[in-house]
Amino acid sequence: MYLWDYRELIGNLVVSDLKIKYANSVLGFAWSLLNPLMMMVILYMVFSNIYKNNQQNFVIYLLIGILSWRFFSMVTTSALESIVTKQSLVKKIYIPRDILTLSVVISGLISSFLEFLVLLPLLVILGVGISSTIVIFPVVQILFFLIIYGLSLILASLYVYFRDLNQIWQVAIQLGFFLCPIVYPLSYIPEKLQAYYMLNPVTRVIGMYRDIFLNGTIPGLSDFLVVLAFVAILLIVGNLVFSKLSRRFAEEV
Repeated sequence: MYLWDYRELIGNLVVSDLKIKYANSVLGFAWSLLNPLMMMVILYMVFSNIYKNNQQNFVIYLLIGILSWRFFSMVTTSALESIVTKQSLVKKIYIPRDILTLSVVISGLISSFLEFLVLLPLLVILGVGISSTIVIFPVVQILFFLIIYGLSLILASLYVYFRDLNQIWQVAIQLGFFLCPIVYPLSYIPEKLQAYYMLNPVTRVIGMYRDIFLNGTIPGLSDFLVVLAFVAILLIVGNLVFSKLSRRFAEEV
């Protein structure tokens, strides 16, 4: 597998991306832990009176949704520019261009793993406890990583040709935040629409995280099957789109 041959370069790109992300920041990586906590506090103050009576352990419920969405939104937004921002590597030397996108998604995966650590003390402090189902977390996280990577390949390759995509994607991210059950319980979705609503893989993954951390249960087989289907579809489509469009990257960047 060619990725193994480029493992050293991928590692260097991942480290570089993580360093750039927290460069010139006094608190450094601590911001990755503080940001979701501050966002949770703000959203809790806004929505707690509406939803807390309909959702047990609303603080944990809310934080899981925020951490999940941060992984998706921040990584896809960064990966979208992964080819354009590394013009020297695209123009001057030959490397498989998809590793530029892959390295951004891997750095986001590492950050997300660490951000989820903030949940563990809160689970204990708020009396939820840490269930043995936490061992399923890495599996769900890797599946989500693959979904994000497949989508990122599409976004990164299209952005080389259509620079307005950045603005369009920002709007889509804002809309997606409210289309996923991050601040509201799933029960608020009309029953006749829930089947369609659950076709959203991000909604499925958020629910799987909540099963693991909040409910102490193993996600259902249907959740895994839907997510696996989207993994396959996005990886296939993403690689096909990227492969076709990458031929003219050096000319377009």
